[in-house]
Amino acid sequence: MSRIDEIKSLMAELEEDLVKFYDKGNKAAGTRARKQLQDLKKLSQEIRLEIQDMKNNG
Repeated sequence: MSRIDEIKSLMAELEEDLVKFYDKGNKAAGTRARKQLQDLKKLSQEIRLEIQDMKNNG
């Protein structure tokens, strides 16, 4: 799976849970959204490091 696909997949899951949390008041969806945001943060950092490495060594 490409990095773009990974981000799209995470964002799709996140969007569903954010809608459930904000529009329907589902607290469990809020917990899942927080985890997904953390995963997105981690993935973003990995991608940032890959980009920097490719720039410096490419």
